[in-house]
Amino acid sequence: MTGTRRSAANGARRGAGPVESQLRRLTGVRPGDHRVVSCYLKIEPRDRARTKYFIKVKNRVRDALDALPRLGLEREAQEEVARDLGRVQEFLREPRNLPPTQGVALFACEAVDLFEAVPLPLVYRSRLAVDRTPLVRELASAEDEFGRLLAVVLDRTAARFFEVTAYEARELPSLRADSTRGSRFRGDQDGPGWGEHTYNNRIRQEKQRHYDAVARTLFDLDRRTPARGIVIAATGPEAGALRPFLHSYIADRLLGTGKLGPKEATPALVHQLALDVREQHERESERRIVDQVLESVGTGWATNGIADTLAALTRGQVRALLVHADASGPGFRCADSGRLALTARDCRGEGAPIPVLDVIDDAIEEALRQAVNVNVVYDEDARARIDGLAALLRFR
Repeated sequence: MTGTRRSAANGARRGAGPVESQLRRLTGVRPGDHRVVSCYLKIEPRDRARTKYFIKVKNRVRDALDALPRLGLEREAQEEVARDLGRVQEFLREPRNLPPTQGVALFACEAVDLFEAVPLPLVYRSRLAVDRTPLVRELASAEDEFGRLLAVVLDRTAARFFEVTAYEARELPSLRADSTRGSRFRGDQDGPGWGEHTYNNRIRQEKQRHYDAVARTLFDLDRRTPARGIVIAATGPEAGALRPFLHSYIADRLLGTGKLGPKEATPALVHQLALDVREQHERESERRIVDQVLESVGTGWATNGIADTLAALTRGQVRALLVHADASGPGFRCADSGRLALTARDCRGEGAPIPVLDVIDDAIEEALRQAVNVNVVYDEDARARIDGLAALLRFR
């Protein structure tokens, strides 16, 4: 094991505690004149195959190294940043260093002996930044962004309920229905008068009572502590059969369904299923919000384009930021106003233009600072309609 790998691995172990403790450490970092490398890596299941994720890492590290001269750092500071970028790349080169989650955040600054690797349940998009402080806003907002979900895993006779947060699933009291003995009609069941029609009718009524009880339990759980979304899982037709029994207040927040049975369900499996269902729901929502943006541009209630969106972000107009998943480009931050701009000339009268590696990544960070809803658009058709950045506005 090399010295770099050992340092990275030790840092990752130190950062293995709760996110709150890591946030406290990171917000307490005082690098002075030195720079901190912040890396957010989105790890989709297909990215793990043949370490495809590492291609993203190498490309972003290469681009960052090429852009370092633009930042106007002293030679020694550039060399420090280059070594930190190398430490991040070396740590991520080894797949076993990746957490089982769908994202990870890394922070490095050799001058203050900093190297933290923080597992995240979701990441807006892969990004790499060099700044005076660790960029922790996405880390801090991960749990709030995910919210609290309710998941139910059911079959014809049983239902298990789970509370799902960004980092775990916790089982709640379960529900079991009374069921008629036997799995198929038997003519002599329960004595004289028991016929196939009566048997099937009783089975039907039992199912309906069970679905109604499940729906009422979901409603009661949500009324005690409102959930941001609902997930239903079953191995058979029960997920679809439950839908008509849901109160409209619950049905409106149904994110989707998945395949999992009560006997096989574990908190870990339910958590992963909820993440997958939520991800699919996000992809479907992207098309709707892009349609809304394009319809609103003409009325002045939306922007579509990097320059216009950056201007709206500076004025505090943005209520929802849309980001093309693959958009990137250099830019500047005006020293006096703090405004993000595409060219140095745009900062005239607002202080010296300070180069930034990627103005799109900095726009995400600025949106998080303003508590703006961030939507990175991955759906191929939807993102083709976004000119780098777009936004829905609070006011015109």
